[in-house]
Amino acid sequence: MVTARSANQRWSDLRLRLISAAVIVPVALLCILAGGNAYRAMILLVSLGLVYEGAAMAGLSWKRGARSWRGGLLLLWPVMGLLIAMTGEWRVAFGLTLSAAVFGMAQWICVAVAGFGGLSLLWLREQPGTGAFPVLFIIFVVIASDSGAYLAGRIIGGPKLAPSISPGKTRSGALGGLLAAGVAGFATAWFSGQGGLICGTIWGMILGCAAQCGDLAESAAKRRVGIKDSGWLIPGHGGLLDRFDGLLAAAPLAALVSLSVPGQVFWSATPLDILATLFHPFHP
Repeated sequence: MVTARSANQRWSDLRLRLISAAVIVPVALLCILAGGNAYRAMILLVSLGLVYEGAAMAGLSWKRGARSWRGGLLLLWPVMGLLIAMTGEWRVAFGLTLSAAVFGMAQWICVAVAGFGGLSLLWLREQPGTGAFPVLFIIFVVIASDSGAYLAGRIIGGPKLAPSISPGKTRSGALGGLLAAGVAGFATAWFSGQGGLICGTIWGMILGCAAQCGDLAESAAKRRVGIKDSGWLIPGHGGLLDRFDGLLAAAPLAALVSLSVPGQVFWSATPLDILATLFHPFHP
């Protein structure tokens, strides 16, 4: 039996989540639509914050470590990669991100997550002929996946999805998130007038699945180091990693798929397009 008190506790964090979204979403949307330096600055700032949070999770004390050349260089590593990519040297930026392994495996993972995620979002926004729709597609799908999972999990409940990793996630929530991601993909494809609606739905669900995997991976990392939130920057959501874990998993996948359909939105890619690219690689 569900009491009024338990119901209030179940929905107690929804208001704070909505307030945070009401502030973050319009600012991010304006930067995405504007593109150019506004979008680039947003990606740079978010990448910097992601490395800061990730390195703290990996055990780097910023009270002492950030004052050293090593700590400062770790923070700037993904930023340097993004700046290099902005000059058109994508391969160099990719190689620089890989070379962050010199910091150690835990720190490299932090740089890789921020670096590859940022590079992917930058690549998708700056491809000619597609505009802001590829980035918007991913964001809408990830938001729908997260919201659908949140609502379905609390309304339906049921068996846990991965209790040893994230006790709060349910199988009904995962299914609700997957369906919501498909609907978001369909709606974005229809509104954009680019790509097929069926492809948009399928890729929406695929990216929704990737987003859920990213969410679980971040939950496993937090459980390993014994913390609840990656940070405190976003009220109701915790840190940047808490909010963008799904996006950071979905964006690199979308960027890879986009290589098979240059000049088109990535969700127009078919299995034949992807197979053709594997045998005839695209060279940026």
